[in-house]
Amino acid sequence: MEQSAATCTTDVDASALDALANTGRVVVAMSGGVDSSVVAALLHREGHQVVGISMRLYGKVTAEIGKSCCSPDDLNDARDVAAQLGFPFYVANYQEAFRRMVVDYFVDEYRRGRTPSPCVLCNDHLKFDALLQRMESLGAAFLATGHYARIEEREGRFALLRGRDSIKDQSYFLFGLRRASLARIRFPLGEMTKPEVRLLAQEMGVPTALKRESQDICFVGSGDYAQFVRARLADEEVKRGRIVRPSTGEVFGEHEGIHAFTVGQRKGIGVAYKEPLYVLGSDAETGDLFVGSAEELACEGFTMDRLNFLAWAEAPPVFDCLVQVRYRHKPVAARVALSDDGATARVTLTVPERGIAPGQAAVFYDGDEVLGGGWIVRSF
Repeated sequence: MEQSAATCTTDVDASALDALANTGRVVVAMSGGVDSSVVAALLHREGHQVVGISMRLYGKVTAEIGKSCCSPDDLNDARDVAAQLGFPFYVANYQEAFRRMVVDYFVDEYRRGRTPSPCVLCNDHLKFDALLQRMESLGAAFLATGHYARIEEREGRFALLRGRDSIKDQSYFLFGLRRASLARIRFPLGEMTKPEVRLLAQEMGVPTALKRESQDICFVGSGDYAQFVRARLADEEVKRGRIVRPSTGEVFGEHEGIHAFTVGQRKGIGVAYKEPLYVLGSDAETGDLFVGSAEELACEGFTMDRLNFLAWAEAPPVFDCLVQVRYRHKPVAARVALSDDGATARVTLTVPERGIAPGQAAVFYDGDEVLGGGWIVRSF
């Protein structure tokens, strides 16, 4: 099965969903890890006609990738699970789309001195869009994945919620899902904790029950992201410059490229000083790297673009919420004010926050519900 990434924009009404549900067929996105394997096993045990699909995102294991998630070896693990349970399994080739939409984006963001969130884009614009299209072409009732998140029907609409396991919650990565797609997605592990999933996998005899999970970016693996980026930049693309403290005007020397730094970084700056210095940001035009104290790192807010909302068809012009600026960061209270055309937002925090990096995703919450989110342009 080979196909380039495509978007899925078709809405499915309730009657169509009911008709699909009667077929009993479901598509499970299988990464080869324990989570998606348990999802497939659970749905198979419930009597669904499971169809497993894995996405081939890159061709071979390299020193950079190592034993990371989504590696080619993981496809074999997913195939073994399907074979043991006796349901059909397919591999769809998305290597070119993954390179263009995720890897090239990752490199270009760091080249510009920004901090990317590749897993968000991979989920939104590659995995879910592409697999939802596959699901529809197969006449399946829904797409199921191993994400630790929940979807509930509330007052005639579907809401995306945090997973019950606060440590494993992955709702942050899913804010960019299409609002209309929530009705066709299931997260069977949303009410479970990771230890419960592991135990269930062993009880069900799932082959990947004890498989180690990766915390790395899949295409970088355990390698150094700065080296990964540098290897893909021509020398003229590397933006070198001074290391400057804006508050005092001090110049500490020069660096070898803003791609190697991210906001909030302390180690590896290459400056010996009387107090700890942190990366505050950079200038992609001049190549200057800005550093300062921990107090100077704190921001009162930030601006955003590329917004997506799940809780409303049309978001209110001003609303209060909790905002999470990085995965695993504690959300903080904020007020969000949209521009007149609704394309951008200004987020004002009730308490200053450190480490707000242009290029990162910021996600709005109301309690456990994901209201929506977008991408940080600059802090203030």
